[in-house]
Amino acid sequence: MPFFLCRLTAEDGRVFIRTLAAPSAADVRLHFESEGLCVLSVRRDWRRPQFALFSFEKKIKARDFIMFNQEFMALLRAGYPVLRSLDVIAGRAKNSALKETLGKVREDVRHGKSLSEAFAPFEKRFTKIYTASLMAGEQSGSLPETISQFIQYAKTIDQTRRRIRSAMTYPTLLFAFSLGLLGVLLNFVLPNFSTFYADFEAQLPLITVILIDVSVFVRRFWWLWLLLTIALVAGTSRLKSREETHLWLDRQKLRLPLGRMIWSESAVSLFSRTLSLLIGAGVSLLPSVGLASQSIPNKYLASRTTTIPAGIQNGETLSDAMSKTEVFPSLTLDMVRIGETSANLGGMLREVAQVYDERIQSKVDTLVSLIEPVVIIFMGLLVALMLLAVYMPIFNIIKVTR
Repeated sequence: MPFFLCRLTAEDGRVFIRTLAAPSAADVRLHFESEGLCVLSVRRDWRRPQFALFSFEKKIKARDFIMFNQEFMALLRAGYPVLRSLDVIAGRAKNSALKETLGKVREDVRHGKSLSEAFAPFEKRFTKIYTASLMAGEQSGSLPETISQFIQYAKTIDQTRRRIRSAMTYPTLLFAFSLGLLGVLLNFVLPNFSTFYADFEAQLPLITVILIDVSVFVRRFWWLWLLLTIALVAGTSRLKSREETHLWLDRQKLRLPLGRMIWSESAVSLFSRTLSLLIGAGVSLLPSVGLASQSIPNKYLASRTTTIPAGIQNGETLSDAMSKTEVFPSLTLDMVRIGETSANLGGMLREVAQVYDERIQSKVDTLVSLIEPVVIIFMGLLVALMLLAVYMPIFNIIKVTR
């Protein structure tokens, strides 16, 4: 979607420039005129190209967003008003996407919108959980405390993701190195040996013949591999945009070894932690459950939990409604039931999240410890195959010459 630079004027006579992504210039005019602004000019921003298959828009990292909320909370506790706090933080923000977003939020707040309403258009970037927390903090008059709770929540989620990403880095590098080694051997080593073997007119073993044929095919039809790669990337990008594809892929993940346990327990942990945050912030149970379901990364498991709000509306307890989804294990249901009877639901949900965070970390460590030797064995077999293909004909040539 293209970006447009818009020169606008407000009711007080101020003239300013805003950037907006929209299908056409007419849509841009309608958008700003609906906000009560006078559009002076609209022109395409060619410095920010958008392509159908690839997006070059800079993202807001979780670390930058957490830092923003920490500064925002500190300024609010120091007695700064919301608008002044946004001005201070936006003025020194280094992330261009965050700076642009805060500028739009600041303008909306200046025109009378609440903070949660100003952040609402950016829920895809900051999640609905954040806007719901802001709304609860505004209604309860404890916005700094609510932001503090969200910071702890965001830190925990970010640390969990970083641990998993760090654990998978070494096996991924080993696998990539194996593929690179295979590419070097097929493209540079085997072609030279094939010329050497042809000079002796030796009878080559089957394994050598196969690898040489593969090497010749790869070198001769390199453009075909390039086209296949482009087609694969384009097809994957289009498939990712479909909700049915996400549901199917996430369902298949649950059939992988250890995959069901890791993804299921991750869903339980995120659901419990999100629900605990929203309840602690003062959001009522029904909308909190709906938002907690959206926090589950596995779309298939998230779709199974969408029936929980309907069950609560029909008079069921939270634990009973959760049990019908067949997503939550008995330990989770028992702890939620205890939290309901003891009027400490938020605290018990936090305990559930901590228990499953520890179990996830243990299973990820086990999975990585199993992947590493498998990748090393694969690399060893690959090298052994290449050595056999190269040296077996040499031994045959030596026997013939003798």
